[in-house]
Amino acid sequence: MNIIGRAAVVTVLVGTVGGGASARDRADVEARPTGAQEATVLAVMVDPASQQPAIVLEGKRDHRRFAMAIGVAEATGIAIPLQGVTPPRPLTHDLFLTMFGRLHVSLSRVVIHDFHDNTYFATLYLLVNGTEMTLDSRPSDAIALAIRAKAPVLVEDRVFERGGLPPKPAERRPSL
Repeated sequence: MNIIGRAAVVTVLVGTVGGGASARDRADVEARPTGAQEATVLAVMVDPASQQPAIVLEGKRDHRRFAMAIGVAEATGIAIPLQGVTPPRPLTHDLFLTMFGRLHVSLSRVVIHDFHDNTYFATLYLLVNGTEMTLDSRPSDAIALAIRAKAPVLVEDRVFERGGLPPKPAERRPSL
């Protein structure tokens, strides 16, 4: 198996933003800010039961998480730059960023803004000659571009609410 094939099936753990307080340590969890928050890609992994690749993201503000099933090609597109691997030939996302650069277009951010009918939705925010342009995108492609461009990945609260994972054990509130 070549290096690109291995990257698609290897679990990639990326350091989380360290030192954050757990939800129960925060003074007022109910009054947390709302709206989009920047997220960290925690892992690209393969679900052992279904063999479906997935990506796990965590909000930097409140540490909520969600997992999104993606395809093998998409997992490769995300895992390769996270591992710091440079493929021998440019992958599709590398090609797009090269094209953006030559056209003087920059990726300012991506926003994963919705989740319904088991589908996530994202928007690319591009700057073209000082003017912002938006493009609809699959979240996996948006994330792959953002990692390469070092642009933030933002996730709307409704995505965490609809597609979220249970909190980490240390953050669970005791039952009353």
